[in-house]
Amino acid sequence: MTALVQAQELFARVAGSPAAGVWSSAGRANLIGEHTDYNEGFVLPFAIQHRTYAAAATRGDGVVRVVSTFAEQPVELPVAELAATFDGPAGHAVTGGVVPEWAAYALGVAWAALAASGRAAADVPGVDIAIASDVPIGAGLSSSAAIEGAVASALDELWGLGLAPLDMARVGRRAENEAVGAPTGIMDQVSSIMGRADAATFLDCRSLETQSVDLGFAREGLSLLVIDTRVKHSHSTGGYRERREACERGAAAMGVPALRDVTVAELDRARELLDDVTFRRIRHIVTENQRVLDTVETLRAQGPRAIGDLLVASHVSMRDDFEISVPELDTAVETALAEGAVGARMTGGGFGGAAIALVDEARVDAVAEAAAAAFADRGFAAPHAFTVVPSEGARRDV
Repeated sequence: MTALVQAQELFARVAGSPAAGVWSSAGRANLIGEHTDYNEGFVLPFAIQHRTYAAAATRGDGVVRVVSTFAEQPVELPVAELAATFDGPAGHAVTGGVVPEWAAYALGVAWAALAASGRAAADVPGVDIAIASDVPIGAGLSSSAAIEGAVASALDELWGLGLAPLDMARVGRRAENEAVGAPTGIMDQVSSIMGRADAATFLDCRSLETQSVDLGFAREGLSLLVIDTRVKHSHSTGGYRERREACERGAAAMGVPALRDVTVAELDRARELLDDVTFRRIRHIVTENQRVLDTVETLRAQGPRAIGDLLVASHVSMRDDFEISVPELDTAVETALAEGAVGARMTGGGFGGAAIALVDEARVDAVAEAAAAAFADRGFAAPHAFTVVPSEGARRDV
């Protein structure tokens, strides 16, 4: 059964009638540019074919009710109470036990979308939303942004909010930052909502300007293999937050608004001003920004077979300077490269999740099998390997 059908059936079971429609948004893989987004830098993600679906319809009592296939106990909140629930310290509704974390993604979108539109709670009806997804959870493929994009798309239409795609991306980011309490940037939401088939989205996280960049994977006979380590992570816990705080300290010490404003040439000065750990955190961001720019230029000038060294350098930087890799991710990258991958790196926020490998189509199975064998040899749980295809972002499906 597809996730779309799961969402429809769950909706009918809970609401007692068919949904008015089904909206979806994509997971995303990040080709390069990790932790640069909240430093106002550059990223190069793309939407993938794995999606989250929101079956939805309005209801007459002014209540937002959400249910999902991974937590079938419905969570209800009156539209009139959204602001009171989520205004205040970031994530307080989740940490205070008012709203389960999974539901805060959807209800937080409702809160942020209403605020972004300027509409009053009394102006919109209640709504039932049933969520189902085939985006792997915890694999660094942005299952959370896919929820946000699907729910934002549904509410935009059902409530007549008139939000542009970039507005919906901002809504998703606000929901994640303030309703859930996860201090992420806007890369995931932009890619999930605004992705285009066969292309990556080159995003300037300061100006929010986007450009589509042809990837050319199919033309070159290449596949992007995801090796999900099955090591679970959570962005709302400490490691991610500590890295962000180090970046903020580094920017303050360098006298700039964000690390986007520090160049590779200025790293020598940064080394003199910062302790070793903070310096290495900053060095990752500064060099990663440059790698994104170099990757875009290389893709346009030479094509995807020329970006391998940049992908590998990104992984080394995350492993050694930002220290967000884990042994399973390193094993996946090392094995893929040993099996002839053009390039490989961990992707996502780190501390688990997935690695990506750019591989000749004919070598996909061999690389996946080698990774499984390497994991077994080292006593790790078996990874889950699958290919992802650059795909379109948010849409109405039914």
